[in-house]
Amino acid sequence: MHIESFLVVGIDVSKASLEVADSSAADVWQTTNDNEGFNQVVSSLPSLKPNLIVVEATGRYEAGLVSALLASKLPVVVVNPRQVRDFAKAKGILAKTDRIDASVLVSFGEAVRPEVRELKDEETQTLQALVTRHQQLA
Repeated sequence: MHIESFLVVGIDVSKASLEVADSSAADVWQTTNDNEGFNQVVSSLPSLKPNLIVVEATGRYEAGLVSALLASKLPVVVVNPRQVRDFAKAKGILAKTDRIDASVLVSFGEAVRPEVRELKDEETQTLQALVTRHQQLA
C-alpha cells in the first residue's frame, strides 16, 4: 500500500524577511520580503511540489508574497494568526521566533489542512480597500 505524502510549506512573514519551512526538511531558510525574495521563493517551491503553502495574515506584509505565489499557480492559503498561535499553545510551543513560527505553520497546515481558496490579486485587494475606505468616509 502506497501512502501519498502531503507536503506543506510554512512561510512566516515579517516586514523585512520571509522564513520558509517545509514538512520534508528540518531546516528553515530565510530571504527578503521584497520582489527578489518573492522570486527566490517562487522559483524554489515548484520542485518541492507542495500541496499547501500556509502564510499568516500580517496586516499586508504578506500581500506581495501571496500575489507572487498566486501568479505562479501555487496552492497558498492565508490563515488567521490567532488560530495559529492557539494551535502552537495547544502543542506546548510557547517560544515565538520567526524560525519557530515557520515550523508551526507547517504543523498547522498538516493538522488542519485549511482549504485553498481563490484569493484576489493585489490590485483587486488594494481597490477593495480604497472602496471600503471611501464608503467609511461618505
